[in-house]
Amino acid sequence: MGATINLGRRRFLQISAAAGGGLLVGFQIPALARGMASEPAEGGDRFVPNAWIRIDPDDHVTVMVGSSEMGQGVMTSIPMLAAEELDADWQQVTARFAPADKAYTNPIIGQQLTGGSTAVRAFWKPVREAGAAAREVLIAAAAKIWGVSAHSCHAEAGQVIHGASGRKLRYGQLVHLAAKMPVPASVLLKEPDEFRLIGKPVDRLDVPAKVDGGAVFGQDVQLPGMLVATVRRCPVFGGKLGHFDATKAKAVKGVRHVMPVASGFAVVADTFWAAKQGLEAVQVSWDKGTHAGLDSDGITRQFQQALDHGATAARHGNAEHALSTAARTVEADYQVPYLAHACMEPMNCTADVRADGCDVWVPTQAQTRAQATAAGITGLPIEKVQIHTTFLGGGFGRRSEQDFLADAVNLSKQVGAPVKVLWTREEDTRHDFYRPAAYSRLRAGLDGDGMPVAWLHRIASPSIMNRVAPGAIHNGIDNTSVEGAANLPYAIPNLHVTYAMVNPGVPVGFWRSVGSSQNAYITECFLDEVAAAAGKDPFELRRHLLRDKPRHRKVLETAAQMAGWGRPLPKGRFRGVAVAEAFTSYCAQVAEVSVAGGQVRVHRVVCAIDCGTVVNPNTVEAQMESAIVYGLTAALKGEITIKGGAVQQGNFDDYQMLRMNEMPEVEVHIVRNGEAPGGIGEPGTPPIAPAVANAVFAATGKPVRSLPIRLSGA
Repeated sequence: MGATINLGRRRFLQISAAAGGGLLVGFQIPALARGMASEPAEGGDRFVPNAWIRIDPDDHVTVMVGSSEMGQGVMTSIPMLAAEELDADWQQVTARFAPADKAYTNPIIGQQLTGGSTAVRAFWKPVREAGAAAREVLIAAAAKIWGVSAHSCHAEAGQVIHGASGRKLRYGQLVHLAAKMPVPASVLLKEPDEFRLIGKPVDRLDVPAKVDGGAVFGQDVQLPGMLVATVRRCPVFGGKLGHFDATKAKAVKGVRHVMPVASGFAVVADTFWAAKQGLEAVQVSWDKGTHAGLDSDGITRQFQQALDHGATAARHGNAEHALSTAARTVEADYQVPYLAHACMEPMNCTADVRADGCDVWVPTQAQTRAQATAAGITGLPIEKVQIHTTFLGGGFGRRSEQDFLADAVNLSKQVGAPVKVLWTREEDTRHDFYRPAAYSRLRAGLDGDGMPVAWLHRIASPSIMNRVAPGAIHNGIDNTSVEGAANLPYAIPNLHVTYAMVNPGVPVGFWRSVGSSQNAYITECFLDEVAAAAGKDPFELRRHLLRDKPRHRKVLETAAQMAGWGRPLPKGRFRGVAVAEAFTSYCAQVAEVSVAGGQVRVHRVVCAIDCGTVVNPNTVEAQMESAIVYGLTAALKGEITIKGGAVQQGNFDDYQMLRMNEMPEVEVHIVRNGEAPGGIGEPGTPPIAPAVANAVFAATGKPVRSLPIRLSGA
């Protein structure tokens, strides 16, 4: 039996007629009355902001998606939720990006923002409720036409069927009457065993447009009278523009304006090439500020000096005492570098600022922030700022930032024309909000049987939340800096994790899987060191220590079994294993590697993922593969270094990505259960670096204590 949702206790649903005679279903919010005055859209169709579902007389169903599509499949998974409860014909369903509006607030985050692997988790119930309400209204409309009880009718594949007589009416035939029907007081959501769509492999709705070139990414936007700009900022963090001479730049054909932007300047021209040529012609001097002497070695020293002064992030038992009485101790220091996001599509945004309004076309993860940023710059009321979300050529947290959007809005306001800002790859790499570097010191105590009885982990790193939300820091702890360490899943009776916040001046931000990306590497590799010291198999030790964590243990056992753990490998190959929890999902990976001539080659990765109830297994598999590629790049190649207060890397020649010929065979095994949906965009990243590093440890006998992996002779 399904679950009854009382709509009166939540945001109730609004059913109304759409322009053109369609049926609209959306959550009632204060702005709904405004939204019902629909605006024209592509192809002459009409849509209404704040509505989740539209059904047209031709049976076509449009689902509005408030989350951003950056490759994670949300433009398919969210429509699947609606279509499941609506009992729609999937072949009649399309998705459309929603505008920036409170109707699409992510209830987990509290604003319209895509991050933290929350999209499906956040909208699991709200979007299904919208679909269920539409279904019930359509059934009621059909029953009224036939003069029968609604209980004698059911919905299936885009039509309502009267079971006794076999009569059928398509949804499109019902929309005019349904728009006048009362809203049900409650709706019945399906139980998992009733799902016809959720849990099934479904082709992605956005793929055809991406194949035929119809998909619009940020840098594809074209507007009449649009100018193109590119920017350059002070290369030193915290520095600013000193003096610039634009005489030669203005002599470049097509250059219209050269003007300051935050910490730098922009060249606005008829084309990107003209803007770039003009940028190179500007003669500039910089005020480098207080960070001109900053370098990577100095940052490491800051971390090391702070280690013993951290605040307690997690504690049970008495780790210090247990270490002092342990039969044996294991100690190690681990280090990870800053990392850039390296989205394949560099930062960009197009803005059209007018006296009566502002339109922004942007590949953003943060529609609420984008709207607020543009309103603040223009001085316009928030409702006069329209955010048009495009497809994102990679996000990973970077596109929740506002710097590239502020460039476009400021420049459009100043020049009085639409302006598209395109960052160069070098600007994108050197002015990122980086994954924090970190330094860790760990000690473990073993009993006489070689079992760990104490675990002490001291962490020093910059704080993301200190920049974006200082109020989220309590007692000196940034939870994003200690995730993956403070929640260590292993049954070790005495544990103490501390955190020392060190902010050297390098801007840091959210990076795929956030703190778990580095802390899973550190803890999982150190556990292999503990296993080696105790003479224990790394898999068996984990399995024993996860005896009270069934979901961790299940993915660990699944990955090990499918990888053939314990069975012979071809000569020269070695295995490593790691398990991590991130964003309410559980992932284990086994990497098979070889080491030759100081080079690491990853041949095979077996991944087991438990993300609770699965919406689309195709998307889960794709996201695990994507996360493994991203994490492998970081493990084998990724490193941002600082010299003279500036990033030394600039393009893919010195900040390299994993190439096709380096990609291992990847197997993904989904552990099915009836748990609530977990995240999938990020949980596959944390285990891959430690799985590979642990395989290298098995091959060489030397633990890998810093990333990227470098071996003697490399």
